[in-house]
Amino acid sequence: MSGDGRGLEFAFDNSYQRLPDRFYARLDPTRVSAPRLIKLNVALAELLGLDAATLASPTGIAMLAGNRVPGGAQPIAMAYAGHQFGGFVPQLGDGRAILLGEVVGRDGVRRDIQLKGSGPTPFSRRGDGRAALGPVLREYVVSEAMNALGISTTRALAAVASGDYVFRETQLPGAVFTRVALSHIRVGTFQYFAARDDIEALRLLADYVIGRLYPELKGTDRPYLALLGAVCERQAALVASWLLVGFIHGVMNTDNMSIAGETIDYGPCAFMDSFDPATVYSSIDQKGRYAYGSQPSIAQWNLARFAETLLPLIDSDQETAVTAATDVLNRFPELFSSNYIVGLRAKVGLRTAEEDDGALITQFLGLMRSSHADFTRSFRLLADVLSNDNSRAVAFRSMFTDAGALDAWLQAWQARLTREGVDAHEAGARMRSVNPVYIPRNHLVEEVIRAGVDRGDFAPFEALVEVLSQPFNEQEGRERYAMPPAPHEIVHETFCGT
Repeated sequence: MSGDGRGLEFAFDNSYQRLPDRFYARLDPTRVSAPRLIKLNVALAELLGLDAATLASPTGIAMLAGNRVPGGAQPIAMAYAGHQFGGFVPQLGDGRAILLGEVVGRDGVRRDIQLKGSGPTPFSRRGDGRAALGPVLREYVVSEAMNALGISTTRALAAVASGDYVFRETQLPGAVFTRVALSHIRVGTFQYFAARDDIEALRLLADYVIGRLYPELKGTDRPYLALLGAVCERQAALVASWLLVGFIHGVMNTDNMSIAGETIDYGPCAFMDSFDPATVYSSIDQKGRYAYGSQPSIAQWNLARFAETLLPLIDSDQETAVTAATDVLNRFPELFSSNYIVGLRAKVGLRTAEEDDGALITQFLGLMRSSHADFTRSFRLLADVLSNDNSRAVAFRSMFTDAGALDAWLQAWQARLTREGVDAHEAGARMRSVNPVYIPRNHLVEEVIRAGVDRGDFAPFEALVEVLSQPFNEQEGRERYAMPPAPHEIVHETFCGT
């Protein structure tokens, strides 16, 4: 492709579009009036084998806005169902998103390229199919931050202002978001066909998922049971990684759980400030179903719904299938716990395992909770207790209200490090490599959204994206990005934005 915008040909290889027509609806994006590029992820474009200069040209921006369909694309809206806050909806689908197609990147990995906010589809359910600017900025910031933190996630390729308004509670500027994913297949995709008793489609879908995302399962004795186990493993690792950075998805419906094991659909998501397992930010989660500490159990519940769709494929005898699937699901808590404790050990500088490590770390979390200590800073500054920087150690201690209990815990922790035989410098360095300085704090994300939506000022957005691209490295002059919110900055609720 040339950089002057005259050519826009992607090397699409659209495997999902080769499935039967009942898997999707074919349609082109709806045009917008005056597209303007806000942000292009140049590094991701290069990974995908796309020419960044062309994407940033008028022709490329037209494609990113949905005004032009690139060569080789086969735009579709995907069909799926889902449990939303526990209630089943038999038809949801892409109501404001269109999958352009798939590309195989320079790394040999196949990925979807999807436009969000690209206009109404047959699945829009009376919606306008558009996206407001605020949620687009939020998803760009948070998904790229999650990637930098090493957490499996969909990615942000671009954000484009549409030049049009959308109407929610008020009139808001519109935008289109270009999302990249290993796949957009969800638990709800399987539920869509299970609800219609379409066993043929379920088998086609399961075989497709195995071939694309879990090729190691091909030829196994019980491939569909093995698929359930593999998805459980990925979700256990994913949810553990969320908890280790204080992330709260906010809307863990089955249509928002990716079969690929990526974090997907950043709506009312948030990062916890003061540690409390009951923390909820989402304005639509009135009963706390998706609270921070409930995410592992909800993941298992969602996976049980996935297992239900696979039962006819696992065994022709339902009782045999249920027994086999239940055995797999029952291993999920252990899968999650093993991932979680390994991550927690790393956060407190441990490399080896002792039986009482869980209790030791739980005590520290208890001190954080009773003191309303900041989750991210507590772990990051804990390393400074091992250093000779007294001022930073004082900053750590200042977050805790019970000095005696903290000192007792620190003594037990340092004794545990001593038994492991590592020096303080090594342990501190290891802790700093896994405990971020910078996360997408809610007040900073809100600041970015307000600047972009209210003033058309995207400088704060650019700055935050840059800071979050190196979350583990302290960046001179950017201290405010590491600090918890002041009382007047605290964000109490986050919103879906659909």
